[in-house]
Amino acid sequence: MTGRIQNLRNRRRPSNNVELLKKPALKFSLLQFNQQREMHSRNKKAMELIAKGWSALKEVDRVIDYCELNDRRLIPFLRRAKENFELALEADNTNTHARYWLSKLHLKYHVPGACKAVGAALLVEAADMGDPDAQYELGCRLRVENDYEQSDQQAFYYLEKAVDQLHPGALYLLGAVYLTGDCVKQDIASALWCFHRASEKGHAGAAIAYGSLLLRGAQVPECLTKFTSKRSSFAKRARKNAGVSVMNPVETAKEQFEIAAKAGCDLGYKWLERIEEEEKRLLAQNSSAESSQSQTEMLII
Repeated sequence: MTGRIQNLRNRRRPSNNVELLKKPALKFSLLQFNQQREMHSRNKKAMELIAKGWSALKEVDRVIDYCELNDRRLIPFLRRAKENFELALEADNTNTHARYWLSKLHLKYHVPGACKAVGAALLVEAADMGDPDAQYELGCRLRVENDYEQSDQQAFYYLEKAVDQLHPGALYLLGAVYLTGDCVKQDIASALWCFHRASEKGHAGAAIAYGSLLLRGAQVPECLTKFTSKRSSFAKRARKNAGVSVMNPVETAKEQFEIAAKAGCDLGYKWLERIEEEEKRLLAQNSSAESSQSQTEMLII
């Protein structure tokens, strides 16, 4: 009897060992959960502070065109924005948005305590951490403010990083680089692709560039025609199967100019007016040609 009891105890020992093994795993999962929860709360607090700072900065942007850059009335808003961005970085040191906006304050605005070197360092950090706005801003500054060749290469590097994240400004600028052949081999197809993707994001300049290139007879890349055909309606697909070309350059250009017009670009309205006048002129020519042909046929009869 005692031997049977001892055997039962021995059988229970492995289960106790398993429970002991499970306890560290449970503690680790709880620790990981707490870390993620704490990180989420820090990120949430940082985003709230960034929103407050951004709101104060928007008030400055709203009136800065109508006053001096160092107007004293702007200082309370600039200080509030700077404090909130700095508090956001303290709450979450990995937040790239806080770094980017704080760098803009140091580089662009006359905020008390502004330092160009600090702003440049924050901008480089945010760009290297993967913020697309910072990558685009840094690429533009390297391209404009420095004349040596290595700076152009660095600018192109950061612009490509921003393009990988489909930043509309970077897409437009890279399209212009490919179009002009500046620093790279001229590639109209790549320029069209960049302008097309930027116009989808609502970039007015890219929409104007894309539409004007189509009107000049630029060949649309095959990747864009496939992309457009996938998003087209069933009727358009049926016409394509019947042998009719889906992409009409004039209609596509009009769509691009409409995007620019919706974004508030006056050039978009001018292009739409010009196309409408050209269509009316061609329609009048066709109608006059048809009437003269009918008169000739009547005289022959």
